[in-house]
Amino acid sequence: MMTLPERFNEFAEARRNGFLKVMELKESGANICGSFCQYAPAEVIYAAGLYKVGLCGKSSEPIATAETHLPANLCPLIKSSYGHALEQSCPYSYFSDIVVGETTCDGKKKMYEMLGKLKPMHVIHLPNVPDRERSLDAWVMEIRHFKEVLEERFEVEITDEKLREAIKWGNKERIQAARIYELGRYDPPAITGVNMRNIMDGEQYMFNRYEKYEKLKQILDDCEENWKNGKGPYKPDEHPPRILISGAGLGGVAKKSIDVVEELGGAIVCYEGCSGIVSRRRLIDESEDRDPIVCIAEKYLEVPCAVMSPNSKRMTQVAATIAEWNVEGVVNITLHSCHPFGIESCNIAKVCDECDTPYLHIETDFSSGDLGQIRTRIEAFLEIIKSRR
Repeated sequence: MMTLPERFNEFAEARRNGFLKVMELKESGANICGSFCQYAPAEVIYAAGLYKVGLCGKSSEPIATAETHLPANLCPLIKSSYGHALEQSCPYSYFSDIVVGETTCDGKKKMYEMLGKLKPMHVIHLPNVPDRERSLDAWVMEIRHFKEVLEERFEVEITDEKLREAIKWGNKERIQAARIYELGRYDPPAITGVNMRNIMDGEQYMFNRYEKYEKLKQILDDCEENWKNGKGPYKPDEHPPRILISGAGLGGVAKKSIDVVEELGGAIVCYEGCSGIVSRRRLIDESEDRDPIVCIAEKYLEVPCAVMSPNSKRMTQVAATIAEWNVEGVVNITLHSCHPFGIESCNIAKVCDECDTPYLHIETDFSSGDLGQIRTRIEAFLEIIKSRR
């Protein structure tokens, strides 16, 4: 029987271990849909009988290759994603039968034009106004068109029944995913922030959804049971600084930022952003008498991405998360040249000021040149929080 640390490691290693699994899926005749973002409607992909896998670049190795085609001052995530496809160095990109992108920033939009010459590509055009009356109809049309593209390309019929089944299963997974973050509400937390992220990152590379669900259920149950018995990741009388991580596209910088927060004695209690707690809690309407495409569109239109303008909902959600998780400090991480999230960091800072919560903004890329500087800043930030107690 696997121990809890071994189960955590299984999720942490899922991306690397999934390389062989995705090849086996292709050899079995399965179709793979690569995606970049939370806006890719998973329910439509699964209803088409495809497997979904995340493609966002997380490593610096393919960036030099990408820069032979792309500007050097472009977001590292975009360059890494394109570089992997150009080099054929990532099996998830290589084995994707179709790649779905979304227009969350201008850099991605133009990169997709080039990526479309390397891989079968479909771009979903996202409305940038978070107002249902002005955007929902257009967004419904985009998702409906995506459904038709999958039907034609893979010669399948995506029925309302299949969509509703996918919605129910997706909601079940969201409820479970919310439990991961909600373990951070405990005092002290019942799970570390590093393990939260390893689970959320690794689960997208575990292709048996039913088996994955049961494995994750066991982890969550064990975390709660251990905490009740005083055997959680922190001693019962230990109260580390409670940190909220804000931002998006953090996979390539986690080791030098997110991991360091906990190495230096902080406790990451929750994550805010596109894949944060709010997105996990917001479910899709399962009504049998409504068009499932409309129900799917309503949910995905409310993803709190910085691409939306104005994005007041995200600010409200940050304040609510600070209060619910008893957050003592917010660390906002943005990537160089990610202008939507970079500009919005000013608004996040204002929310923190209104909540009387210390705020640290880290702007970085996938290189190691600022490792020491980031570590020093995080260490000083944690000392400020401790001094306020």
